[in-house]
Amino acid sequence: MNKKIYFASDFHLGIPDRKKSLEREKKFVNWLDMAREDAAEIYLMGDLFDFWFEYKHTVPKGYTRLLGKLAEITDAGCGMQDTGSRTPNSKSPIPIHLFRGNHDMWAFSYLQDEIGLQLHREPEFKTFYGKNFYLAHGDGLGPGDHGYKFIKKVFASRVNQWLFRFIHPDLGISLALFWSRKSRNAALKKEKKEEERNLRLINGRITLHSLELLKEHPGLDYLLYGHYHYPVETHLSEKATQVVLGDWLTHFTYAVFDGEKLSLKEFRE
Repeated sequence: MNKKIYFASDFHLGIPDRKKSLEREKKFVNWLDMAREDAAEIYLMGDLFDFWFEYKHTVPKGYTRLLGKLAEITDAGCGMQDTGSRTPNSKSPIPIHLFRGNHDMWAFSYLQDEIGLQLHREPEFKTFYGKNFYLAHGDGLGPGDHGYKFIKKVFASRVNQWLFRFIHPDLGISLALFWSRKSRNAALKKEKKEEERNLRLINGRITLHSLELLKEHPGLDYLLYGHYHYPVETHLSEKATQVVLGDWLTHFTYAVFDGEKLSLKEFRE
């Protein structure tokens, strides 16, 4: 039996406050324990944190349960008994991939070197069990959204990243979380219902991007995205299916590929 490939996105740990963030973090850790039982690989498709910046000697405070669990899964099977044999209950290490989103694009070497995550930023093509996948966080893809595309270039600038390091972490992280919450609240007031807004953006941006992509890559079976927080599966052709993964703020959804079919599910403890 093929081991499964798991996908999840948009956890935004750190908001709206420590208590609620911790509740979601514990739920996510439980999901990781569930997934590791039959996973070949795990793909976290972006915005693991609502803000993450690595200073030279400092990373954001917290998230110890999550980081410990991720390291445990990527390190699994490395522990040996005194006899040199693997313990009976040890598990094999599982690759965990993190596609850096617009909220955690400033994740550099720490999560890779210390936790064992494999970091990605650009969209990638993958093949699992003979099926062709296109994987992307989703920010800045498709037509329009020129304001964000400009800001994205500003944030990606090495010069600006270097300059941000001169801001004390207490101030820098607080400012980033403040503006993130303000931006999210402004979007809600403007559209009244976040789900309606996100579905409109999916249809107006991501779906158009996928259709253009399929002209160049007609062999794609699945196109997976995060970023838009609304779980929706769209059949783009007889062969290709687009899946937006939803989030772990309100939906707690994920996708799993069993070697034949990709299914969008809700995690219930």
